[in-house]
Amino acid sequence: MGKGDLRTRRGKIYNGSYGKTRPTRVKKKEDAAAKAAARTRK
Repeated sequence: MGKGDLRTRRGKIYNGSYGKTRPTRVKKKEDAAAKAAARTRK
């Protein structure tokens, strides 16, 4: 257990990998048209 163990969160952080133990952040998709409309309303 620890840095060398890819089954643990710490091991994944050390190795720079992702998986079930360390899921990546999900980026929210924002519609480009909605952004443009918001700018023109101001």
